Amino acid sequence: MEVGDIHVGKQLSCVYTPQGLNPTTAINPFGTGEKAVCGTGHFNGGVLVGSGKFFPPIHPTASLMVTRSSPDENPLAIAPSILHVRNSPLTPPLPTDVLIGDVAGPVGLTCVLGEIMITYGVELDIGKLKKSVIGLKKNTGVKADTGAKLSTGAETQAGAEARAGAKAYAGAAAIAGGTKTPFTLGKIFTGRALGNKGFDIPHPTKENYRLRHVCVEGPENAVYIRGKLNGENTIKLPEYWKGLINYDTISVNLTPFGRKDSLYVKDIQQDRIIISGDHLTDVKCFYQVWADRSGEPLIIEYEGQSPAEYPGDSSSYSIAGYDYDVRS
Repeated sequence: MEVGDIHVGKQLSCVYTPQGLNPTTAINPFGTGEKAVCGTGHFNGGVLVGSGKFFPPIHPTASLMVTRSSPDENPLAIAPSILHVRNSPLTPPLPTDVLIGDVAGPVGLTCVLGEIMITYGVELDIGKLKKSVIGLKKNTGVKADTGAKLSTGAETQAGAEARAGAKAYAGAAAIAGGTKTPFTLGKIFTGRALGNKGFDIPHPTKENYRLRHVCVEGPENAVYIRGKLNGENTIKLPEYWKGLINYDTISVNLTPFGRKDSLYVKDIQQDRIIISGDHLTDVKCFYQVWADRSGEPLIIEYEGQSPAEYPGDSSSYSIAGYDYDVRS
């Protein structure tokens, strides 16, 4: 039988029931009768959304199969994406917006992908997975994730250019022979530059509270050290500063503690800063030392519509939301 448009006012049910049983007694997660959720459907066999010619005939691959519609079947209504999940603008995004599996019964997940593009800032919590299947042999390099080290040194994500190598996923045979590697609890962070760059974590001391911090911003490629002098007058500079910073840009902040004192910077050398004051070498203070990195100075303001138009050398920068998501 072939019909045109069909309108179902309450629920659409396509459920097999043994002979002699009332179909309304079948288990329906959307409820039945007065408790039914209107506008829902229940199919206990399978559902195909899109063109059937992209899936093998007779032998279904899943209970839910989704693909694009075929141009020759409906040339006037071709959707640009296969699956689009969108949150209401009235509510914040939640980890349960898209749910795969359940804590009561984990499920397996296989992804064969050509390219991944993350547009907005996200936090991916790996949870308590014990192992992961690595497709390409080169991907065993992501073992840095086991220590979440890659997350903290997000600069290594500039190496996200290796995503282009994700085309090698087309060689799905490598995935079939998957290599199992230990996986521990960790988080992966990536994102797009918004008004403030920050992080949001569970509060370390207050239950049911969260803690939010934002990154310090400034018109220079600054580095700093801080510490405390108690009975000595020398701030020792890191050895690597010799090849890292411009010594002409050094600034020092001093705060006496325990007593009043007039402190000042007596001398700046390559490996140390000499402090003096009312008590000569018996200095008691907190200190901060800031300096600009050597090399090409940061161009703070420039004309353009995107980071691609930065007039200086961009090779030493990783701009969140651009380098990770736009530049190949």
